Amino acid sequence: MVKRLAALCLAVLPCACSLAPPYKVPPIDTAAQYRNVGPWAPAQPADQMNRDGWWTIYHDSRLNALQQQLAANNPDLSAAVAHYAQAQAFLAQVRSDLFPTLKGFANPQRIRQSDTRPLRATGGPSDYNSVTVGVELDYEVDLWGRVRNSVDAGADEAQAAAADLASARLSLQTQLTDDYIRLRGLDQQTQLLSATTDAFAKALNLTEGLHGGGIVSGLDVARARTQLSSAKSQLSQNQAQRALMEHAIAALVGAQPAQFSVPVDTARIELPVVPAGVPSALLQRRPDIAAAERRVAEANAKIGIARAAYFPTITLSPQIGYQSDQYAGLLAAPNLFWSIGPSLVATLLDGGKRKAGVDAARAATDEAAGHYRSTVLGAFQQVEDNLTLIAGLGSALQDQRDAASAAHDSENLALSRYKDGAVGYLDVVEAQTAALQAQSGVLDLQTRQLSANVQLVKALGGGWSTPL
Repeated sequence: MVKRLAALCLAVLPCACSLAPPYKVPPIDTAAQYRNVGPWAPAQPADQMNRDGWWTIYHDSRLNALQQQLAANNPDLSAAVAHYAQAQAFLAQVRSDLFPTLKGFANPQRIRQSDTRPLRATGGPSDYNSVTVGVELDYEVDLWGRVRNSVDAGADEAQAAAADLASARLSLQTQLTDDYIRLRGLDQQTQLLSATTDAFAKALNLTEGLHGGGIVSGLDVARARTQLSSAKSQLSQNQAQRALMEHAIAALVGAQPAQFSVPVDTARIELPVVPAGVPSALLQRRPDIAAAERRVAEANAKIGIARAAYFPTITLSPQIGYQSDQYAGLLAAPNLFWSIGPSLVATLLDGGKRKAGVDAARAATDEAAGHYRSTVLGAFQQVEDNLTLIAGLGSALQDQRDAASAAHDSENLALSRYKDGAVGYLDVVEAQTAALQAQSGVLDLQTRQLSANVQLVKALGGGWSTPL
């Protein structure tokens, strides 16, 4: 019987077909290069490249350690891993439909027939045993590709889930890196404000001394105190912002904020060079684009599943076993029974249900294609935005450094002339305010440029390679 079943399967398989439309990746127009280009090295990207460790370009050992904590403890990443495991399990589940299912059954019964049963055999016993044991093989002959298209759709979804996992991991990694860079920027601001507070305190002492000698008025003392109090307020606000950023980092690495801290570090992080490559490379590099494309393929395969509903389902369910009215000697040859033959089921009238299913599958494919194009266009925008920010902030940073240097000279000159009585304290206040704002602007632009650099890494898919 098994040989006959195998022969039947081999006979029908060559006739099997798929009713899914031929799959084509939705076309996307790409430019030859980005509008804003800098000293970027040529890239040779691919979606399957290893993205682990991209943050090492910032050369910070503490950031490296935090990234390891994130990988081990972040709950959102754990949820993404579990979602991917579900997709893999679902794929294994649908793949099992490609193979026959073997089931065993046993049905021991004690039966009592009704005395008034219609057409009851004369002389037959009223009470008797019925014992049946055997096996059944169930197999759907996939003539129309329903099962194969289900497997294809499951495989596409599993690949999309893998890309979702990579995208979630990259998003969390970039969020942690960005938060850490911002925290380091706040450390530098704290250092500046602390030094400024000390300088303003010395200026207040100087002014009070001059006032005590009758050289300057009390107005100068009031202005000096205002400057000092304002700087202290800014320092307190900056420290509060740092605490909030530290809490955000704690949540990312799966730690309780009350039991977590990042040591203060005012060392400057140098801006690394990130190879941007060419726009078309994003189609292979970014995991969210890969996920969107795989979902278009999944939706396309489901059109074939919906179309297969128009055709009959053919199932082979051969049985073999033993049946008797006695338990003793049940497995004897005379008790053997078997059956083999196809089962064909076709829907003749459904009120348009199958047509609606096909229409819905086609619409879902169009929807997925729209999401794919939107994701690609959004990726191009993100790269262009961050390339523009890095270049623009770089120019602004150079000008701001020049302004900070000039403001520092003005501050020193104003203090010197104030000591000599050549100018009033208002000139000192204005020079100190300008110097603080200019130096704070330098630190802010440095942090923003580094943040744009991190976002560029994310926009590029978190990985690249350069020619040797």
